[in-house]
Amino acid sequence: MSLLDRIRGVHDTRWPPAAQRRSVSAHLLTGHDDLEVVGELSYQAALWQLSGGAVGDKIRCDTVAVLVPEPSNPHDPNAIAVHIDGYLVGYLSRGVAQEYLPGLRHLMSRLGGYVALRAVIVGGGYYADGPGRLGVWLEHDPADFGIAPPPLSRTQLPGFVNPGGVMRTGFSEAWLTDAEDDSYDLSWFNELPEADRPAIAMLRELLAADPDPIDRHFQFCELETRLYRSRELYETALAEYDQACELHDAEMERICAAFMAKWGKIPLLDTYRQMAVRQQKKKDWRACQWWAERGLSLYGNHAAREEAVEDLIKRRNRAAAKLESAAGPTRLVGRDPTAITAQLQSRSTPADLRPASELEILTCQQCAQLFERMRVRGRKPTLCPACRNGARE
Repeated sequence: MSLLDRIRGVHDTRWPPAAQRRSVSAHLLTGHDDLEVVGELSYQAALWQLSGGAVGDKIRCDTVAVLVPEPSNPHDPNAIAVHIDGYLVGYLSRGVAQEYLPGLRHLMSRLGGYVALRAVIVGGGYYADGPGRLGVWLEHDPADFGIAPPPLSRTQLPGFVNPGGVMRTGFSEAWLTDAEDDSYDLSWFNELPEADRPAIAMLRELLAADPDPIDRHFQFCELETRLYRSRELYETALAEYDQACELHDAEMERICAAFMAKWGKIPLLDTYRQMAVRQQKKKDWRACQWWAERGLSLYGNHAAREEAVEDLIKRRNRAAAKLESAAGPTRLVGRDPTAITAQLQSRSTPADLRPASELEILTCQQCAQLFERMRVRGRKPTLCPACRNGARE
């Protein structure tokens, strides 16, 4: 299937007709932090149907999405599906789902139904790389799910091997071939102090003297990580972080050329994603668009990981939609601000997609695990099925 066909949703039958959708009750939560949906490329037909647009149109469609745990998902028992008006449109990423699932389960139990979030479908238009795809973003408050903002992670330690053997940041590959290549020397990594302030000072000294582009790339990456992590320790850390990213960007053509000469592909350039996210949080959509487009221009057709490009495309599209939208905040006309009616797609194994009016989530008094049952009159069970079966034995 061609890329254009995938964008148009040709042969995509993973979205249901109205007869296969059912209404459920859900509680709408609000917030100002973005929550990314992934896998939308597989559901383009549904997204175009929901947005009412055609390929080539620029889309910004405000709507409501429902988060649906999928414990029977064969690929990931922690999976959280995202449904809009009865259409399955994507999932939370595997890592985010694992982190958010306990909080989501707790909210469902406390609220007595599914959790809904404000959503926006964005994208479309035409770009140099072809017609734009549609993506989905959710608005939420991480605290509702018991989530604290994560810090930037440090560069992977030497010797780390990525699952599936797919290049990520390129550091592990560079470390493993360091001894064979005299053009760069990553031994400085093992000499960095654990404490951030002295490590930052040492990295600045290295950048003042080291001419090799591969060395300099990873030194910049480590400097950015340390500065961002120090943002609570001293007030100028974020300004220094921004400056480090700008200096890093100024050298990126040379760095990418070195990567291409070494491996024939470009690993994850996390500077562009992190800066796009940072501008996104500040609601500086013009700067967000610039950082995303800049990263895309550097990757070209040589990115080692397709998801890095997909991420920047989505952030570019959302920023462009924000800049072009003159409308104010969307109001959900005719809907109660906390309790709404939503639709879910019926499944062949619908245990995890039952209407909230029939679904009851309880806590086992023996193992403390949450379990679901159909809501019926009478005394509620105190043990989950597994513990009840064990008790009978």
